[in-house]
Amino acid sequence: MWTLLTGIGIGIVLFVIAANFVRNERKVARPVVSPYGIDDPQFPRSVGSLLGPPLLPGNAVAELRNGDAIFPSMLGAIHNARASITFETYIYWSGDTGRTFAHALAERARAGVKVLILLDWAGSVPMDGELLHTLESAGCQVFRYHAPHWYHLTRINNRTHRKVLIIDGRTGFTGGVGIADTWTGRAQDPDHWRDTHFKVEGPVVAQMQSVFMANWIKARGAVEHTGDFFPPLAPAGPLPAQMLHSSPEEGSETIRLMYLLTLAAARRSILLSQAYFVPDDLALDMFVAARGHGVDIEIILPGEHNDGEHVRRAGRSRWGRLLKAGVRIYEYTPTTLHTKIMIVDGLWSSVGSTNFDNRSFRLNDEANLNVYDSAFAQQLTRTFEADKRHTREITLEAWRSRPLQTKLADRFWSLFRQQM
Repeated sequence: MWTLLTGIGIGIVLFVIAANFVRNERKVARPVVSPYGIDDPQFPRSVGSLLGPPLLPGNAVAELRNGDAIFPSMLGAIHNARASITFETYIYWSGDTGRTFAHALAERARAGVKVLILLDWAGSVPMDGELLHTLESAGCQVFRYHAPHWYHLTRINNRTHRKVLIIDGRTGFTGGVGIADTWTGRAQDPDHWRDTHFKVEGPVVAQMQSVFMANWIKARGAVEHTGDFFPPLAPAGPLPAQMLHSSPEEGSETIRLMYLLTLAAARRSILLSQAYFVPDDLALDMFVAARGHGVDIEIILPGEHNDGEHVRRAGRSRWGRLLKAGVRIYEYTPTTLHTKIMIVDGLWSSVGSTNFDNRSFRLNDEANLNVYDSAFAQQLTRTFEADKRHTREITLEAWRSRPLQTKLADRFWSLFRQQM
């Protein structure tokens, strides 16, 4: 009997592992070829049609660099909320920042504002129970995404990595920032990370709200659809924009496909600033193909200061083909770089929660804001160039000259890149 029970237990564990790590859906596996460039009207038309929501005109998007600019803007919007607040984030930790946000959200709930909060269970494990009590006792609806339960065991590897805050259905925030003290300051030292968030106004905020509601329905089994959450939205600026989301539960690799379409349509330049960069074979093929067509490619990545050395090592093992093709790779030196930004041909920009790795493309729930505007792209390019001044370039010779121990460690971690 004991042997039988042990066998059943092992079988259950193997089933759970398989359900979490094996995907049967067929995905894009061959290089995407584009007969049109980013500046061709066909590009935004195809992206809007293939990936879901269309690009909407009339938006304003403000770049917020580092915690000293990001957190006051988010908290100011929360304090001004009158009808609703919806907030989804991966990281919410204890500390001064966590307490400040909890008290701000609780104050609005006590004032009668509908406050809906969706926290990823894994990312919010370090959150003090006292903060949850503060939120819930004030009337905030708080749910932990995919907390461990028997009926969630097949989804334990699926996390929400999205970062969206929407105020009154009119003002949205998205980007790379979590709610933790490490994001405070101005990236002045290794204890204060470098990141960028964005404040959004205009019709695309309704798409941001729908991204939140997609996971709220999964977690809560209910939907909010009144004018408190989806008010009429007038134009707020000149920018065409769309908000994309992807989720393995929906069989969706929407954001990965967006990246592939963009790499194929690039004609002049690709700038990437990424916290995690572990390209698969298809992405490597497409980067190399873009270089073969004369596209200048520059990538800024975390250096010695990072929050995932194993991911850095796995990604570094993949740099050889890129460096041989002439891709320029830089490591950011002052502190941890946590940005997720792509700028292509000085016209197309994609920002949000998505890292350039398999976990973001296939395992996590992610959301990215895309903006189709040269002035906005130029602004982000200036920020990219400013960050580049604080990097060291990695040459092909330097990459090849890594110590044998480093090469072996990089190769070892590369074996697990499907989970990174």
